[in-house]
Amino acid sequence: MKRFMRQDMKIGLIVTVLLILLNPAGVSAEGPSLTLRESIDTALKNSVIIDGAREAVKGAQAQKNEAVTAFLPKFSTSYGYTRLHEQPTMTTQGVLPGNWVTIPVGTKNNYNWTVEATQPIFAGGSILANYQFYRQGLAASRSEEEKTVQDIVEEVKTSYFNVLRAEKVLEAAQQSVELLKAHRNTAQQFFDVGLIPKNDLLYAEVELANGEQNLVHAENGLELAKARFNTALRRDIAMDVTLENILTDTPFQASLDNCLKTALENRPELKTYQLQVDQAQSLVKIARSGYFPSVSVVGNYSKFGDDPDVSGSDYQNQESWQVMAVANWDFWEWGKTKFRVDYSLARENQTKDALLNVRDQIVLEVKDSYLMVKEAEKQIFVSRKAIEQAEENYRINRERYQEQVATSTEVLDAQTILTRAKSDHANALGIYHISQGRLERAMGIIR
Repeated sequence: MKRFMRQDMKIGLIVTVLLILLNPAGVSAEGPSLTLRESIDTALKNSVIIDGAREAVKGAQAQKNEAVTAFLPKFSTSYGYTRLHEQPTMTTQGVLPGNWVTIPVGTKNNYNWTVEATQPIFAGGSILANYQFYRQGLAASRSEEEKTVQDIVEEVKTSYFNVLRAEKVLEAAQQSVELLKAHRNTAQQFFDVGLIPKNDLLYAEVELANGEQNLVHAENGLELAKARFNTALRRDIAMDVTLENILTDTPFQASLDNCLKTALENRPELKTYQLQVDQAQSLVKIARSGYFPSVSVVGNYSKFGDDPDVSGSDYQNQESWQVMAVANWDFWEWGKTKFRVDYSLARENQTKDALLNVRDQIVLEVKDSYLMVKEAEKQIFVSRKAIEQAEENYRINRERYQEQVATSTEVLDAQTILTRAKSDHANALGIYHISQGRLERAMGIIR
């Protein structure tokens, strides 16, 4: 009787294992898998944060173009009308002695149209410094856009690998439930023929219930990971997610020194802060321009008349023009220019300190990310070995239990160890790829 029961149980166990291997995730086949590159492209296309960064670049470009206009001549025009209380006259000595004559010298109605051109020649360097300030601001906006893109890419990579990791954890939980069911069925058969006490059967059923509860947690974890992935891509939160499985354990070859060097060359934050230092220096130049006079050339063309078409009058020529050089110099303002220069110098020193601080933070971030990658790499190796040992341990205890030389507790403990080993391996693979993404972001090369 025992021999036939053991054969039936072995056949049942083989069928269970085959079902698990043929359908490890416990789900039906779905449509084409979404690749990591496709996920990143979708997120970059849909991101409103990137749209905002691009609008900031457009604004900075407009400010730079505005600064260019300061080099060019300015043209202005005006049209005026003046009506006098009475016609202007002049009283003069007549031909005969004592004879005074009043002569009109103007008109009551006076119309004037003027066109003026002003070309700056020298402004103490403020025009050039102002242009440099906004040109540097444009470059800083582009660096901020690059930073935003890299942040989005890192977010997508993290959510992508979290989904794959959650799928592996779910797979381990499903396999655990199947093995617990097989063990419960075996225990039921042993109990039915009086080979084990009721407590052993109850213990197997309790562990099966715990396994099913862990399966629910794993299913919820996967759904939450998918929701976060859809949010990162700005898709419907309930949209189906099928991803290409790229959870490999390819060794990471780069050295820490190379990673640090790459980060200091490529991090957009460093470029942004350096440009802010350059902008602060441009503001110092603008402030110092107040120590110098400004020189410009002004050309003026005017037309006069006693009617709206400014066609002249009997008392004034129709046209006139003039060209003049104008110099303005505010040579005494009670130290106003000096205080402005001092403020600009303080801002320059402040931005330099901020640059040094962000550089230190980047170095620390790179090292931290690098160590996390190496730690995850070691965890993958250890967890793979742990799975092999746990599988062998479970097999031995399962066979010993079928021969009734091991207890149900030993089998369930071995199964728990096996499930934990598989979950640890899935987590190690996910953390390894997520850490690689963070390291690439820390190096400023993630795209």
